[in-house]
Amino acid sequence: MTRINEHYQKLQAGYLFPEIGRRVAAFAKANPDAPLIRLGIGDVTEPLAPAIVSAMRDAVDELGTPDGFRGYPPDRGYDFLLDAIAEHDYAARGVELSSDEIFVSDGSKCDSGNIQEIFGSECKFAVTDPVYPVYVDTNVMAGRTGEAQSDGRYAGITYIAATEANGFAPGPPDQRVDLVYLCSPNNPTGTVADRNVLEQWVGWARSNDAILIFDAAYEAFITDPALPHSIFEIPGARECAIEMRSFSKRAGFTGVRCAYTVIPKELTGTLPNGERSSIHSQWARRQATKFNGVSYPVQRAAAAVYTPEGKKQTGEQVAFYMENARRLREGLSSAGFTVFGGVHAPYIWMRTPEGLGSWEFFDRLLSESHVVGTPGAGFGPSGEGYFRLSAFNSRENVDDALERVKTAFGS
Repeated sequence: MTRINEHYQKLQAGYLFPEIGRRVAAFAKANPDAPLIRLGIGDVTEPLAPAIVSAMRDAVDELGTPDGFRGYPPDRGYDFLLDAIAEHDYAARGVELSSDEIFVSDGSKCDSGNIQEIFGSECKFAVTDPVYPVYVDTNVMAGRTGEAQSDGRYAGITYIAATEANGFAPGPPDQRVDLVYLCSPNNPTGTVADRNVLEQWVGWARSNDAILIFDAAYEAFITDPALPHSIFEIPGARECAIEMRSFSKRAGFTGVRCAYTVIPKELTGTLPNGERSSIHSQWARRQATKFNGVSYPVQRAAAAVYTPEGKKQTGEQVAFYMENARRLREGLSSAGFTVFGGVHAPYIWMRTPEGLGSWEFFDRLLSESHVVGTPGAGFGPSGEGYFRLSAFNSRENVDDALERVKTAFGS
């Protein structure tokens, strides 16, 4: 008899976004003429920047020649992209980073789900709540948790509530854990951790011999240059942190797929015999064993993001989405909603009106306004009573959706 992984049976209902897709599909089938506007899943809508398209096209042409053809890419990525990342994303902000500490991948979602594989099954971990579901679900799949409890929390996970009281940027827990997942700018709340908060986390991690898994997929949306873009801007972080970044939202690569993870060589964990071992070498082995690299045209396209034209064009796209966020934030606030985020991230985090539960508000918003958002409860128990709207859409659709929501629910 072939047994399946019993830990998958612990997962609740379904992954958040497929469940949204199921409900939207059912509504669309029953109401084929309803003009839906989707502000739910954080998928980009603007086309790839011209500099990126040109670089990708040139790379494809190269592969069609005897001299330019390439097979498997290097495990960690091509030097031209690694060097560009080290120079523009880190050295430009005063962060010393070697290019061989960077691992190019096909997405931060994959990396944030896979990183747990290199840590022992007995490792205790914490997440802020609400939280990007991948951090939790992949650890559940790996058997690092108990069953889901009546409040939606899994036994064995330390949940750190991100609330209005702490500005949705909580500090470290009172108890010791081995791993902590942090996301800033935050998905789903749209808030960003300032230097003081990150200094608290780094100090705590070093004192407790813990590792911070820092998801900075939305760092390009930070509008205040004084705010940290990287955990490695904090002294001591190289000894206790892993950082993940993505080209998905900063450059429209949600369908192209390219990201990277940074693991400093100073970072270590403990082997069963008590010896210290390099986390960098563990991830390098995992990468070489399970991943054949990101294609040459995609890496050339990613490198084009750092050219003067690429910076300008992708910067304009980020500004476009942030203008959408501003319109949503200010429009909803003027209509009487309590709204957070939308300043350093493309997400609006709002209280649900009229005391509605987040899934109840989702269903009513869909049926009455034909607008799709994301229920806060899908991000964890502390997300109940809140709702996420994405700024990724056309200006026309954002303005239209805003008016629909205000008409149906505004005061």
